[in-house]
Order: sequence, then C-alpha cells, then structure tokens
Amino acid sequence: MSGPRSDFELELRELRGHLLAMGARCERAVNESVTAFARRDRAMAERVFELDRRIDRDEMEIDELTIGMIAVRQPVAEDLRFLAATLKFVTDLERIGDEAVNIAERARDTASDDKRPQVGEIERMGAIAQAMLRASLDAFVDGDAASARRVLAKDDEVDALYGQTLRALFAWMAEHPESIASAQAVVSVARYLERVADHATNLAEQVVFMIEGRDVRHGGARGA
Repeated sequence: MSGPRSDFELELRELRGHLLAMGARCERAVNESVTAFARRDRAMAERVFELDRRIDRDEMEIDELTIGMIAVRQPVAEDLRFLAATLKFVTDLERIGDEAVNIAERARDTASDDKRPQVGEIERMGAIAQAMLRASLDAFVDGDAASARRVLAKDDEVDALYGQTLRALFAWMAEHPESIASAQAVVSVARYLERVADHATNLAEQVVFMIEGRDVRHGGARGA
C-alpha cells in the first residue's frame, strides 16, 4: 500500500540516484581534463565542456527537486539533514565541474606548446583528487561516516603535493625564463586540482553531517 511516507521514500531514492549521476559526471570531467592536459589532447578537452553543461543542468534540477521536497514534505531529523546536505553537495559538485573546465581550457590552450614542463606531479594530484571525490560519493551511498573522515585526511596529501609542485615549477622557471608562460599553465592546473580536493573534502564533511548531525568543517571534531 502506498502512502505519504512511501511516496517520500521513492522521491528520496530518485534524488539520491540523480545526485550520484551528477557525481559520476564530475569524476569523469576531472579525469578527462587531467588526461587531456597530460596528453595534450584537444579533442578530449572539448568533451569536458559538454560534460560541464550537463553538470550545470544537474545542479538546477537537483536544487528544484530538493527545495520542492522540503516545502511539500516538511521533513525532520535524518531526512532534513539529508536534504540540507544535498543542497550543499550539489554546489560543490558543480564547482568541481567548473575546475575541470578550467583544466580543460589549459589543455586546449597548451596542446601545441612544446615548451611546457613535465606534468608528472599534476597527474598524481589528479589521481588523488579523483579518489577523494569517488570515496566521498561512496561514503554518501553507503552511509559511512568513517570513510568520509578518511577523505578529510587525504586533503593534506594534496596540499603537500601542491606545494612540492609549485617549488619544482618555480625552480624550473628560474632555469628557463624564456618559458615562464608555459610553466604558468602547469601552475594553474595544480591550483585547480588543489581546489577539486578542497571541494571533495567539503563533500566528505557533508556526509559526516548527514549521518551524525555533526559539523566537522574547519577541522571541528574530525578525529572524534
């Protein structure tokens, strides 16, 4: 027998599915943008722009669904926390899509630049940032606050790689002053990936809030 609660549960499942589809598109956008930059693949970079347009539509559709559910269903406790977290979740996912676009633009603009320095650390940063995003999404699906907390610790690893990359690039630019513009593109991509990791950290924090009702932003109670 259907009823208000069973209808609401169906809506919640639909919303979760939509959110996960958006997350998967964001993960793909980051992967393809980093790969396009590393391989100087202009065609792959162009595909990221189309993915971002779909991610933007996802954000608007999910916002509309969530706000409608809050208004009509008047949820409480765990359901309200889930919907509140969802509104923040989609904002960070959309911004991850924007960062992927920024990386894809650098990939497109430097595809024929043979003076650009090597990007090994960039690929490592990209791999970690993607793993953080995937782990945050998995923690969301599984309702696993412990896994979400492990994502928080990974942000320090990306920050360390970011600092290491900047130091290496600044040293490279000192030795190759004629190619500073080429190196600046790599610096920009490193910065965009550091932001992706920050947004993945925000996602993990929202998972902890959703499950435990505990605000762990800015380091609060992360180790509890």
